[in-house]
Amino acid sequence: MRALSHSSEKLRELDKAHLWHPFTQMQDWCATQHDPLIIASGEGAWLYDSEGNKYIDGNSSIWTNIHGHAHPAIDAAIRQQLEKIAHCSGLGLTNEAAILLAEKLVGLFPVGTLTRVFYSDDGSTAIECACKMAIQYRQLDEQNERCVFVAFDQAYHGDTAGAASLGGINTLHQRFSSFGFDTCHVSNLAGLQNLSPDILSKLTAVIIEPLIQGAAGMKLWPQGMLAELRQWCDAHDVFLILDEVMTGFGRTGTLFACEQEQVVPDFIALAKGLTGGYLPLAATLTTEKVFEKFLGSQEEQKTFYYGHSYNANPLGCAAALANLEIFESENTLEKLEKKIALLEALLEEQLAPLATVTEIRQCGFIAAIDTEHPQQNGVQLCLTARQHGLLTRPIGDTIVLMPPLCISNSDLESAVQALNKILTPES
Repeated sequence: MRALSHSSEKLRELDKAHLWHPFTQMQDWCATQHDPLIIASGEGAWLYDSEGNKYIDGNSSIWTNIHGHAHPAIDAAIRQQLEKIAHCSGLGLTNEAAILLAEKLVGLFPVGTLTRVFYSDDGSTAIECACKMAIQYRQLDEQNERCVFVAFDQAYHGDTAGAASLGGINTLHQRFSSFGFDTCHVSNLAGLQNLSPDILSKLTAVIIEPLIQGAAGMKLWPQGMLAELRQWCDAHDVFLILDEVMTGFGRTGTLFACEQEQVVPDFIALAKGLTGGYLPLAATLTTEKVFEKFLGSQEEQKTFYYGHSYNANPLGCAAALANLEIFESENTLEKLEKKIALLEALLEEQLAPLATVTEIRQCGFIAAIDTEHPQQNGVQLCLTARQHGLLTRPIGDTIVLMPPLCISNSDLESAVQALNKILTPES
């Protein structure tokens, strides 16, 4: 590990003086007794702090890392691209990496379905692209009244204004709910089927996290629900938007969660694992039907007037191409099947019997452990896990285990053993 330019003590001092961290109560963070953990490097499924301690990356660096840190193929792809150019505009220009990645992404879905790729920066912006495309499509189709979205209770689709208005978690979204898209929330398919005729006439799209809701505490949808939702959308001429920001790129056991119910959406939002967890890059994929509605002369003003300065960034696209190539060269999904089975067995053997564990949910390589611990809440439990070589982050009192797909069997066992230790109350 290379030495840092400053001591840990100095870096903590500077951090507390200048940084504002996401989803963090900064009064606690800046307290004298709190020593922030400074990550200095990573390799494979492991992270190393500024003091030389090592930890299993138990939440894949907030659900992003796929093949491990410092993967030689992704490192090499970024270096090779850097020798050409780091960034060029996607507005009125294009670049090889972006073109090849678009071809690759389209090829991951059935021929003739999702044929167009629009790049942005992260999950929130990928969602906003899909929503704005859906609204503008209706406007161009002279259906201006169709501007309402349906989202689900406990949904999380990002934190930019439009994405946040789709969210259904009061703690995160309620104070911003009036600033964004006009959204109706339902709990399940029954709620969707009971919408009033007035709302139905105004709907443009339904948005969902397929198979599992992340920030809700890894809540699982009933088997078959996604396929039924696709049928409902088709029957009512409503777009289906899938938020695969978290579930994409192997997390659920297939490359995309929607494959498990043979569903193809009208829009799909990809981010997080798109670059293997290396660089900010997102993609919104849609159909030729949607794309063609935006074609016309300059005078017709049909253009999709939306974009980002780093749209189609070559470094990010190069990393994403390498990420997808690793899935093929290392047979990632085939190897993952046995790891998913091992994770299920470990959860059943080591965590299910504990009195502090109230429920365990698993979707592919995603695990959620609901806890009721007499001494510690979810945050405190995860802080204690550091003492046992595991880094992860809870959702309330739900502990999430979602390591990189590359994690070894022995390291996966160590991660669950660490959870067993922190969830066993002191006598």
